[in-house]
Amino acid sequence: MIARSLRLRLLLSATGAIAIALVLAGFGLTALFDRHVERRIQDELATYLRQLSGGIEFSEDGSFFVGVPMADPRFEVTFSGLYWQVEDDDRALAIHSRSLWDTRIALPTDPLQVGIIHHHRLPGPGGATLMVQERRILFPTNEGNRSLRIALALDRADLDAALQAFAGDLVPSLSLLGLVLVLAVWFQVSMGLRPLDAIRRGVSAVRNGRANRLPENQPSEVMPLVVEVNDLLENQEKVVERARQRAGDLAHGLKTPLTILQSDAARLRTMGETKLAEEIEGLVQTMRRHVDRELARVRLTEKGVRPGQDTCLSTMVEKIVRTIHRTPQGEVCRWSLDVPADLYVSMDDGDLAELLGNLIDNAAHWALSEVTIRAETNGRDGFISLLVEDDGPGVSEADLGKLGNRGIRLDEQVPGNGLGLAIVRDILAAYGGDIGFANKLDGGLQVRVSLPAGKSATL
Repeated sequence: MIARSLRLRLLLSATGAIAIALVLAGFGLTALFDRHVERRIQDELATYLRQLSGGIEFSEDGSFFVGVPMADPRFEVTFSGLYWQVEDDDRALAIHSRSLWDTRIALPTDPLQVGIIHHHRLPGPGGATLMVQERRILFPTNEGNRSLRIALALDRADLDAALQAFAGDLVPSLSLLGLVLVLAVWFQVSMGLRPLDAIRRGVSAVRNGRANRLPENQPSEVMPLVVEVNDLLENQEKVVERARQRAGDLAHGLKTPLTILQSDAARLRTMGETKLAEEIEGLVQTMRRHVDRELARVRLTEKGVRPGQDTCLSTMVEKIVRTIHRTPQGEVCRWSLDVPADLYVSMDDGDLAELLGNLIDNAAHWALSEVTIRAETNGRDGFISLLVEDDGPGVSEADLGKLGNRGIRLDEQVPGNGLGLAIVRDILAAYGGDIGFANKLDGGLQVRVSLPAGKSATL
């Protein structure tokens, strides 16, 4: 199903690409957030470092202390997460903030150049991870320059918590964005595939006879396909037209020899060659049925299906019944008509007349005393069901499937050539309709045909 649907393939591929892009965007935004916050923290630590450096004072005994308290009160709160530490490696002296209490930050032993800031991630109190910024500064004293190692540290727990909160807010936001993008892709795919749907409707119109060519007001991307299909339809029409002409010429060419053979059979009969005459007449009759059928098919094909023409069904039925009522078979029948006056069929009136004429004439041939014709609108969508019933002997179940086939006659004693129902089937096939046969429970045959409903039909 998915492999055969271009729409689903486009939607799934776009959805997959959007999902991958959003996941990568989520990781990227989280990394950018972490980098941005960490940069802000490093700037904050650098400010504290400058403040701490400006507050260091030296005693006469060589010790040092912070003369000006730090502005941030967290330095005075035990294990608050914000710490400072100052070391004099030369004299093994060190002081630290009250927040470190009795612990000490284990600074790395890497050499520090004066004035260069180093950044580290080191373990802190309680197993915390500290972001450490340290710098070696020279202080002038009465004894000469003193080199002190000053370090500021901040617990990363707050940063990690902020990072998790940011990621938590980012997931629903990116999910909503993904949904909007998928809807946008669905709309884009629908708009992009709309020309293909227009081509499908155009092909359906050509197949049903409502149009001869595909519409050419299509986007440039699909116009090559439209041009090729229209060229194919034009070439097919030419081939079919030549085939129709050859079939018509052949059928007309055979009518004269068949007439001559019929005359020869009659002369043989007068000469006493009855058996030979019957054989020739049987062959002539068989060949004439084939010729008549091909002529009827050629006439139907030459006229073609005329789209957009609506014909009143009840008017045409009444016209055909009046005509057949004048025949010997029709005048002895009772006619029961139940065809609403507001039903119209989308068929050429000549094709509809030929179809109804064959159906009603066949019913009159087999009826004992009554023919019923009624129309229903509860059949196929877009079609009207017309039922023609007689009270004749009906047809055996084995022969029902043979009705309407080429040249089939179930009773050779009844005049005819077995062509009427076959012509009906051909006309219905040209208009997309169908035909079905069934025996009535009380005797007789029921023929049901589906006729394309016209725009004026009330369905």
